Amino acid sequence: MSFAGQVAFITGGVTGIGLGIAQAFSDAGLRLAVSYRNEDHRAQTAAWFAQKGREAPLFVKLDVTDRAAFANAAAQVEAHFGAVHVLVNNAGVSVFGPTDEASYDDYDWIMGVNFGGVVNGLVSFLPKLKAATGRRHVVNVASMAAFLPGPQAGIYTASKFAVRGLTESLRYNLAPHGIGCSLCCPALTRTNAWDSALKRPAEFAGSGFAPADRSELEQFGSAFEAGMDPYEVGTKILAGMERGDGLILTHPEFADDFREIYEKSLAALPDEEAPPARLEIERLRRAAMAAAEAGTVIGLGDLT
Repeated sequence: MSFAGQVAFITGGVTGIGLGIAQAFSDAGLRLAVSYRNEDHRAQTAAWFAQKGREAPLFVKLDVTDRAAFANAAAQVEAHFGAVHVLVNNAGVSVFGPTDEASYDDYDWIMGVNFGGVVNGLVSFLPKLKAATGRRHVVNVASMAAFLPGPQAGIYTASKFAVRGLTESLRYNLAPHGIGCSLCCPALTRTNAWDSALKRPAEFAGSGFAPADRSELEQFGSAFEAGMDPYEVGTKILAGMERGDGLILTHPEFADDFREIYEKSLAALPDEEAPPARLEIERLRRAAMAAAEAGTVIGLGDLT
């Protein structure tokens, strides 16, 4: 069963990866609502849809950290379309600096958008998806930073690890409702994500990082020109949704990294026998996870 005709809400759906997702979804026949912050970006996206002769998305102005506004956005999308079937939590900020120098404002801003924005999307939209019928799906867009930490990306990495853990657990909770759930971890993509530090909100001005240097950021941003086209990322996300994949990796260049993670993890395990009682608890955990993925509601009693 395809997603053609279903209604999708995409945060940050007017630029970068979000726009690529919106374009791919439109090509596949989905009806769209997208959030935006910048009026110029909204106008450019509207022009693309007009040029293609497509129905324009419902544009919803939204700060993903604003819970009341997110709830209003969910109500607005449902009122406009009558149902919501797909939620893509995509909006995020890419801000870097040495974690040991970070301030509370650094943590609050980056975690508030990258993790808090996903939380707000889930709380606001999941009741709408549960009330809808037909094929439904949640995609939380994280990053390869959900697997690969870096020395300048401590808070960013923490936010993406958090999205990864949340999504992998949420998948088990949504299966009994017939709702798919995917974690997407794209890597280098041709976007302007590098300029996030230049858009820091005034209420989070107290950074522990050095002031943003535009020339340095532009040099860093030049690497993004080698990135994947956002539309290709969007098509891979849609294909993963259609297959029901829990994990969608869009870039192929990370086999060595995953091999290293696997080998280091195995090597870190103590070389000793585990007692039978603990082995039984872990057997029950694995069985419960398999049952949850198959659509069974799992309670604490199933784990002991």
